[in-house]
Amino acid sequence: MTTANRTGLTHPDESPWMTLQQAAVYIATSVKTVRRLIAAGDLPAFVCGKRGLRVRRADLDELMRPV
Repeated sequence: MTTANRTGLTHPDESPWMTLQQAAVYIATSVKTVRRLIAAGDLPAFVCGKRGLRVRRADLDELMRPV
């Protein structure tokens, strides 16, 4: 569950959306690897604005499965 501050916005760490840089840190890899996962179709990405890409935290969690 996310908590909202006075402005009604959630804390960035609690947002379901992440930038590619945040996603790379979250799964302990490089931004280049995140871009490769997106290009391969293994990680869905969404356009935000003209140039920004975002990924969902839940999609990253699903990507990281035990072997």
